[in-house]
Amino acid sequence: MNRQGDAAPPRKRVTCPACGGPAWFDAGNPWRPFCSERCRNHDLGAWASETYRVASEAPEADDAQPPAPPARH
Repeated sequence: MNRQGDAAPPRKRVTCPACGGPAWFDAGNPWRPFCSERCRNHDLGAWASETYRVASEAPEADDAQPPAPPARH
């Protein structure tokens, strides 16, 4: 219990997205949602090396010429 008499918030245990091991998802875990700094850095490295990518639609081919700039008189 804290000073106001309220119970401490419950700790939430989650699965580490990098290794699948258990990880605490609370302020006591500076690497949340990862279980360790190693797992966090492994994930960051995968993003940096473009192993992970955000899906998007391919841009449409634009075969048309851009409009000519207006003529100056």
